[in-house]
Amino acid sequence: MRKSFYQFLMTQRNPGSHDEVAQFAANAFFDQGFPKLDQNYDSLSKYLEENAGYLPSMTIFDEAFQRYQEQASEL
Repeated sequence: MRKSFYQFLMTQRNPGSHDEVAQFAANAFFDQGFPKLDQNYDSLSKYLEENAGYLPSMTIFDEAFQRYQEQASEL
């Protein structure tokens, strides 16, 4: 079974990193409302646009989602 985007994102956490995806992951970890089981780009994007003030640009989400898809295709 494919892991959720949140599960993937948590593998990108790196507290000392300046990588934007790592920072996004660290902030998402503290987001109580983050859709933790979701795999759908559109619903995740909608949630982030409406609720994630910690995400300075949606291009960071796009990059993270692309990494998520690439990892899923390798399995």
